[in-house]
Amino acid sequence: METSLTKVLVVDDDPALRQLLADYLNRHGYDTLLAPDASDLESRIQRYHPQLIVLDRMLPDGDGVDACRRLRDMGEDIPIVVLTGRDETGDKITGLQAGADDYLGKPFDPRELLARIEAVLRRKKGASALLRQQPVHFGPFTFDPITRQLARAGVNIKLTGGEINLLEALVANPGKPLSRERLLALARDDEHGERNDRAIDIAVLRLRRAIEDDPKQPRWIQTVWGVGYRFSP
Repeated sequence: METSLTKVLVVDDDPALRQLLADYLNRHGYDTLLAPDASDLESRIQRYHPQLIVLDRMLPDGDGVDACRRLRDMGEDIPIVVLTGRDETGDKITGLQAGADDYLGKPFDPRELLARIEAVLRRKKGASALLRQQPVHFGPFTFDPITRQLARAGVNIKLTGGEINLLEALVANPGKPLSRERLLALARDDEHGERNDRAIDIAVLRLRRAIEDDPKQPRWIQTVWGVGYRFSP
């Protein structure tokens, strides 16, 4: 069942701690997902689209900081709070340099973790809102997210609502490969009943015809084989 609650994915090999955090975060209005290790982290991200990850540093199948670094190298910008029993300054710096948004040593009070989660989400929301207000320029095109209008050299281009939704989702994630499933979640097209991979492929084709010099060799909206599509400004 779909939920409007903020999804938090907790990745920790301690089942007692996982359940404690799940119960605590759920009581405070979050939808908590659980994982015991890093092996299926990427698949859970693609399937459940969490808004934040609580990631243990010491996992049975690797270092959580390495997992964080891999996600950032893939272009994934989900906020990550790293948990660790190694609370030295050098370890914190390593985690932050790997792309973690915050770093919390064990043992910790769940209230502190909750406060850090909420602070990270506030920062993320504020940054995202600011970016969404800025016009995006690529080649001769300008996309204004406030008016939801695409123009080429100052001349407006007529697009459907679904095509605008798709373009908005792509330009909000420059350089980041987005799966068809993720695009379906981001680019909700209420004009059509189709909600499947084929619908996304058709919408991408139409959008390419509107903005690409050669839709068969796209410059702006590129296919990422085995994944989906990427906006490359």
